[in-house]
Amino acid sequence: MMSSNRAQNMACEQQAKFIQERISTVEKHFADLCAVFAEYTRKNASVRNKNDDLAQSLQNYAQSENVNKSLKNGLLEFSQTLSFVSDYRDAKVKRLEKKVVEELSAYDGICKHAKETVKNSLSVRDRELARRKQLDRVRERNPHNRQQISIAESELLKATADLSRTVRSLEEQTDMFEKKKLHDIKSIILNYTIIELSFHAKAVELFTKAYQQVSEVDEEEDMEPLIPLTRQEVHHMSFEGAANIGKTIKGSYTEEEESSSSIPSQWFFC
Repeated sequence: MMSSNRAQNMACEQQAKFIQERISTVEKHFADLCAVFAEYTRKNASVRNKNDDLAQSLQNYAQSENVNKSLKNGLLEFSQTLSFVSDYRDAKVKRLEKKVVEELSAYDGICKHAKETVKNSLSVRDRELARRKQLDRVRERNPHNRQQISIAESELLKATADLSRTVRSLEEQTDMFEKKKLHDIKSIILNYTIIELSFHAKAVELFTKAYQQVSEVDEEEDMEPLIPLTRQEVHHMSFEGAANIGKTIKGSYTEEEESSSSIPSQWFFC
């Protein structure tokens, strides 16, 4: 009986130590994953915001363009498609927060609860050891006092029964913790993968559409309304240039006439 109880105590202690190590490992790595996924989600939110800024800048440019009609339409359509990409990226961010980050952050409380369970189990083990030592002291000090010995034995039996229930409960809760951990980490990684696949599949579809929208910009068509304007400007500049040149030549000729008229008449008779 004594050796059986000691073996039970030793088994409980070893089991509790093993479980504590498992809980600490899960707590550490789940916390690390949670921090990385949270930062990843924030980065995606930042990209979403910059994508909105890009779409708005393109839209502003398109609305200010009054000559290149094809370019105007292409930029407007492209900016709208970018806005749709932002909508899907926003949905991705929200799903990451709910399906990944929140699930991982929940393990802070789960691990704390598991540690409390192990701690309570060790407390039950300690109480059983205390009752056993008490019984030994009573037997040593009052070996003929059957009443005290009986009371001590009764308390020890009760503590031993509590320890047996606690050990079984600890085994069950350990199995539940491990099963939940396995299921949750698998589910979290699968959710992350599905979220990424869904977003990128839609992003490929939208960016393919965006590529076609920009490809349909007709450069030659957009140049047509500019040709008369640029030529008219060139002719106007040419006319003004010719007029200026004429004025310059005329001015030079007049100066020569005035210069020649100012030569003394006697010079012609030399």
